[in-house]
Amino acid sequence: MKADQSATTTVRKRIFVVDDEPDICLALTRVLEDNGFVIDSFTDPLLALKNFRKDWYDLLILDIKMEKMNGFELYREIKKIENKVKVCFLTALSEMHDYESFKKEVSPKSGERYFIQKPIENEEMLKRVNTIIMNSN
Repeated sequence: MKADQSATTTVRKRIFVVDDEPDICLALTRVLEDNGFVIDSFTDPLLALKNFRKDWYDLLILDIKMEKMNGFELYREIKKIENKVKVCFLTALSEMHDYESFKKEVSPKSGERYFIQKPIENEEMLKRVNTIIMNSN
């Protein structure tokens, strides 16, 4: 009976992935699912916002540069729905200083700012995701 209880208490971490490049979205989904995460992924940020579920996700992974709505705008809208959600931004840009003013808004309580520069190796992505999820808000 004890083994059954521990099996039912194991909760898989849920991640919300939004990247307008289908190949990147698919690759992230596969890597994360293969490593035990439950993934909801979207290539359209407006559709992602419409389908966001409050108190459901352990982490958001948002691309910064997207059509219709960039990752920062999407994050601001999601924070209106759920204020304590953790986020990690993806960017192909090498000039991270362009985002300095926004970095302060990402997680002002803990001072943590999570940005991942694409491309990133699968092992490094998993390491970063696990680190972010394990850190408290």
